Amino acid sequence: MRAVVDPMRRSRDVRGAVKRTVAYLRPERAKLIVVVAIMVVSVTAQVLGPKILGQATNIVVAGMIGRQLPKGMTADQVIAGLRGAGQDRMADTLSTMDFTPGVGVDTSALGRTLLLALALYVISALLMWLSSRLIAQIVQNSGFRLRAEVNQTIDELPLAYLDSHARGDMLSRVTNDIDNLTQTLQQSLSQVINSLLAVVGILSMMLWISWELSLVALVVVPLAIISTAIIAKRAQPHFGTQWRATGEVGATVEESFTGHEIIAAYGLQAASEADFAKHNDELGHAVYRSQFISGTIMPTMSLLSNLSYVLIAVVGGIRIANGQMSVGDIQAFLQYSRQFNQPLAQLGSMVSLIQSGAASAERIFDLLDAKRQRPDTHAAHLAENARGVEFDHVRFSYVPGREVIRDLSLSVSPGQTVAIVGPTGAGKTTLVNLLMRFYEVDSGEIRIDDVNIADVDRDELRGRFGMVLQDTWLFEGTVADNIAFGKAGASRADVEEAARNTGVDAMIRTLPEGYDTVISEEAETISTGEKQLITIARAFPADPQILILDEATSSVDTRTEMLVQQAMTTLRQGRTGFIIAHRLSTIRDADVIVVMKDGDVVEAGNHDSLVKQGGHYAALYQAQFAGTGADE
Repeated sequence: MRAVVDPMRRSRDVRGAVKRTVAYLRPERAKLIVVVAIMVVSVTAQVLGPKILGQATNIVVAGMIGRQLPKGMTADQVIAGLRGAGQDRMADTLSTMDFTPGVGVDTSALGRTLLLALALYVISALLMWLSSRLIAQIVQNSGFRLRAEVNQTIDELPLAYLDSHARGDMLSRVTNDIDNLTQTLQQSLSQVINSLLAVVGILSMMLWISWELSLVALVVVPLAIISTAIIAKRAQPHFGTQWRATGEVGATVEESFTGHEIIAAYGLQAASEADFAKHNDELGHAVYRSQFISGTIMPTMSLLSNLSYVLIAVVGGIRIANGQMSVGDIQAFLQYSRQFNQPLAQLGSMVSLIQSGAASAERIFDLLDAKRQRPDTHAAHLAENARGVEFDHVRFSYVPGREVIRDLSLSVSPGQTVAIVGPTGAGKTTLVNLLMRFYEVDSGEIRIDDVNIADVDRDELRGRFGMVLQDTWLFEGTVADNIAFGKAGASRADVEEAARNTGVDAMIRTLPEGYDTVISEEAETISTGEKQLITIARAFPADPQILILDEATSSVDTRTEMLVQQAMTTLRQGRTGFIIAHRLSTIRDADVIVVMKDGDVVEAGNHDSLVKQGGHYAALYQAQFAGTGADE
């Protein structure tokens, strides 16, 4: 399948992206000034080389001609003799040369000239090496700051933004796009500065030698600019598609890896491969088109350069024959013309590289420009042992106009355990997200001991909570490190006590290295239930004031559930607890059971009272334990 480039996906503002990228170089402007100064000296030494070599050629040609002429005559006498013999063309040619009849090549002068040229080229190369090293420092320092800003931005983005973007695409922006942008800066910054200085320096030397030939050389410049602009305009949409498709391929691969068991269980390997092939085909097509189209810049520039070279050679030959220029000057001018077209070709080739970097820059800046979560006001602080929670006429919607929580009011006394039940989509997990300020309420207030949590620093607020989710998350590290993650500086004794309280200590000690066994989310040495037990144990060292258990026992068997229930009972003592559960057996002992439906609290009470009411909770309870499997 051939991918079609959507014109809406093309780069929106290459100039703006380049300008904003250059702004990241401002802290390095002192080094940039030094780099430019070094390059000016380097380019000056480089462009003087052909002129010096032209003088060496004149010395050689003058010596060869002088050797063939009779000694004792002057150059003026030889030229006058040729004119008297009617050989005006030869006389004009010799008039441009500094020769002495009867004297051959001045080897001393030739040696000094060649040594001067060699010295200029060596100095130019050394200075270019030094400038390249400085540019590498400038670019890497700028890339470091950009990565730091992107990382800080991700930390400040609301959960809604992260939930609405594929993780693979986000990772591609942070890795592939930033790498592409820094490589673009690394390759283009040096060449752009060097090429611009070279164009100015070479053009100055060309004008010094012959302004007439300079006009001939400049004929191709407008053609080069027009052709480069046309090619770049055609290539740019494909560069934008290339890096967008790169993110989509990364997202597809990431999803396939993390969900490979589900894909295999449902026999969806073919569908997964087809999805990957679709995005990979789009990426391959975009890369091919962008590279092919942009790759035509160099052949076009080479053709124009050769045309200019032929014109200069023809006109230069005529001027030598007419005695208007020396052989050495023509030689130098031909070198300059070739060198003049080279930086122009490099600037042309930089267009495609800059376009690719601009496409990545726009993706990075889209992330940096994303709306941040509301900043903390630090207007209030929670009491040292704050535990009472109150929801006061709370309304919330993920999508404007589609409320998930509707005018919710709920009061939880300090030390109470509140169970939240209800059918899927009732708003149970949303309630927890609002309590932790993962999302902000649309209206109303959530208070902890009469303090509006919207006025409390998020870190301070979340530091009062212990949270165990249905989805286990373990990082690559030892078992002890994963349990200690809940509390900075937790000791081994704290870790082992937490494991014993959770009933997972015996299992851990059966592992090859015990508490020092390295595990991860993808670890196959422990079961899903054991992973969840470790995440539950993680909450113990934190010693939270308010505990949230979101389907925390959903992945454990009945026997393990009993052990976890005992551990949770111990952990909840003296703390306010929120338990979200579909398995109603886990919340029978809760002080208050809140039944939610369509974003509202429809019932509240303890287990016995709610069963007697015969309402929504009773229906859920009967459906679950009668074996009907029904669910509202």
